[in-house]
Amino acid sequence: MTQSANTPSSVLKQLTGRAVALKTLLSIERHTAFADEAFNEVTLKNQISHEDRALAFELVYGVLRHRGNLDWRLNALTKKPLSGLPTVIVTILRLGAYQLLHLGRVPESAAVNESVKLAKRVKGRDWSGVVNGVLRNLIRQEEPQAPDNSENPTQALSIQYSCPTWLTQRWIDRLGVKQAERVCQQSIGIPPLTLRANTLRCSREELKQRLENEGHAATLTNVSPLGLTLDKCGALSILKPLQEGWCYVEDEAAQLVPLLLAVQPGHRVLDVCAAPGGKATHMAALMKDQGEIVATDRSANRLLALKANADRLGISCIHPMVTTWAENESFSSHTSSLLENGFDRILVDAPCSGLGVLRRHPEAKWQKAAEQLGQHQQSQIDILNRVSTYLRPGGVLVYSACSTEPEESTQVIDKFCLDHPEFHHEHAASFLPQECVTLTSADGNLLTLGSIYDMDGFFAARLRKT
Repeated sequence: MTQSANTPSSVLKQLTGRAVALKTLLSIERHTAFADEAFNEVTLKNQISHEDRALAFELVYGVLRHRGNLDWRLNALTKKPLSGLPTVIVTILRLGAYQLLHLGRVPESAAVNESVKLAKRVKGRDWSGVVNGVLRNLIRQEEPQAPDNSENPTQALSIQYSCPTWLTQRWIDRLGVKQAERVCQQSIGIPPLTLRANTLRCSREELKQRLENEGHAATLTNVSPLGLTLDKCGALSILKPLQEGWCYVEDEAAQLVPLLLAVQPGHRVLDVCAAPGGKATHMAALMKDQGEIVATDRSANRLLALKANADRLGISCIHPMVTTWAENESFSSHTSSLLENGFDRILVDAPCSGLGVLRRHPEAKWQKAAEQLGQHQQSQIDILNRVSTYLRPGGVLVYSACSTEPEESTQVIDKFCLDHPEFHHEHAASFLPQECVTLTSADGNLLTLGSIYDMDGFFAARLRKT
């Protein structure tokens, strides 16, 4: 059980940043966990300084982003493939290699020696000599010749940008080598810190002025009318405008999705898979907190986070509700009463592979497989089939996903509309800022994959019920 943040420090074990990174990466590997959740759990259970926490965070996300390339470099130096070594030793080698290849501020001797110390703590066989020898060879030996992009683009992009070959091949087949390389490159980028102004408390201009008055460099986003990007702000826990509800941390692409619903004050809105509340709170602000948003999610704990976010932002029109939207799920009388009057707008921000947000969740590259996309598609269609019955005639349904893979985007919409002729497409460009013209596809959907802007990969389609 995760210990509370109020746990006395006397019962917490003091760990170095590298040890925390090792524990976190092992948890992700063994439990297919989300990186942010695993990191938070480890840091709550162990005492760690601010400096070591920052180092651990850098190491965890750096190793996950560059794991494919790190393994390629390490496999050239080990007597047996990494797959034949214990997971803990492979992880220690990746941590050491990342420091040597990507963290110039870390002395080579420190990267090697600290990795050896970690290896000495592993029970059973002493692997410290192997770790020491491999990492010192990594320093001494030249980088091996990578496959040529023109001769073997699948392997070349996979090695250069640390993407699984099934994913690079898929993107090459669909987008061509040039665009596929752009998408691969974006997947290992470090995302900006983007805020959305809470218009219930301030305008974007007022937020920008306050941030600058408090010493933060803020830049207006390119297409979102409410977004700001911060260069560096330190820990979010000390960013006063965020803590006081002036803004919400949200990527620029995600900020565009609620605009497609064109919500108005007084609307009844159903937000499916709503936690932790980014789009729900955005819609509430657009509605001036007048009307009703029923925000559903399968996780009661995640809905608690949504409620906390709504409270911080000064929003009262959001009503959380736990439901899975499974076909055989029976609703309580309270849930049925919330649903029975129908909705003017429905947002289905569907569970998906997350392949559009790999730079934020790089662990997904190593947890997903092509066959899962079809499995997601069926659950996405099942959700649409069930929730669409609660939309009032003339109402609008928006389907969105943080994936731009056809199985989770266009194919879902095509199949749904084929089975539901009462729904028809409306072009997204009519409801987005003029600057978004390059972010809409020929068939009228929002599609941010590989855009010229620094944003996540999102898909969204707007459907009206006639």
